[in-house]
Parts: sequence; C-alpha cells; structure tokens
Amino acid sequence: MSVLAPNSQIFYRFSHPKDQFPQKWSNGWCLFLVKNSGFGLKDQKNGIDGRNLKKREIMAHAAWPDLSRPTTVEMESIKDCDQLDQILQQAKDNSQPVIIDWMANWCRKCIYLKPKLEKMAAEYDTKVKFYYVDVNNVPQALVKRGNISKMPTIQLWLDGEMKAEVIGGHKAWLVLEEVKDMIQQFI
Repeated sequence: MSVLAPNSQIFYRFSHPKDQFPQKWSNGWCLFLVKNSGFGLKDQKNGIDGRNLKKREIMAHAAWPDLSRPTTVEMESIKDCDQLDQILQQAKDNSQPVIIDWMANWCRKCIYLKPKLEKMAAEYDTKVKFYYVDVNNVPQALVKRGNISKMPTIQLWLDGEMKAEVIGGHKAWLVLEEVKDMIQQFI
C-alpha cells in the first residue's frame, strides 16, 4: 500500500495484507491507495470506514513546501576586522540588521546551533544577514571587538553597533527563541 501525505517530504511505502491498515496517524485520518481495491479513507480514531462517509464529510487537504525559498542559507564566515567593517557598513547602507554567531569549532553547543541558525537565516532571508566567526581561526583583535565572554554568543548588529546579544549557555530551543525575539524587536 502507498500512502500520500500532505508534505512531499513525508512519503511512506508500507507493505500490509489486503485488509490491514497502518495503526498510527498524526491526526487520525489517512488516505490510502491499494493496488487491488483503489483508494479510500479511514478514520483510525473513531473506526469509521470511508465507505460509510457521506460526500460532504470528506475533505482533502494538501500542503506542499514552498520550493521557491531555500530551507537553509549557509552563513558566511568573517575572517578579519576589515571584512567585519565592510559587512557592517553594507548593512548600515541597506538599513539591515546583521546576526553574528561567535563560535568555536570545539564547542558542542556552537556546532549544534549553527545548522539551526542557518534554517533561521532562510526564514529571514531578505530581512537579516547571518554570519559566523570561528574565534580560533581569526585574529585576536576581531575577537576583542566582539567583546564576547562565553561560547556561543549571538549578537545583533544594527547601524554599525551591537544592539543585543544572546549568550547560548542553555538549551538550543531557548537560544533560538531568544534570537527570534531579538530579531523581531529590531526589524
């Protein structure tokens, strides 16, 4: 049996005997296609078979991901003070906030947060630019300019000045929520 899901990334293929159905569905309803018997609907929660449903009780819904927008945007690396100055000047000219993730390649939380920040960068693709600085591979003058005290530190820069920062010493989802709140405050 093949199952169609509302998200193109969720497509499963099950092998079940003719009259057996998969037992777990997120909302209780499933649309299934069986080679022998066509298609049908089944309400797993209430045990209602699709043959007993009236036409007005059946509703199909599909949601496909927006493929025109990226799901992740790779953050660019900042290597020295001159590059940071150029990025901040360009952002100032465009009146655009900049998020800088100060990280280290040995820091587990930093490594864990980076892909999540790249997903967030895709959400704010045109509104906010995301960058990262690996503090072990840049001059010490750049690290001092960031004025960081702990890893990871995520800073929001606007008009060439640091306006807010989140020090990521706690759970990643809390850090991401704080970063979203910080962004919403300044855009």
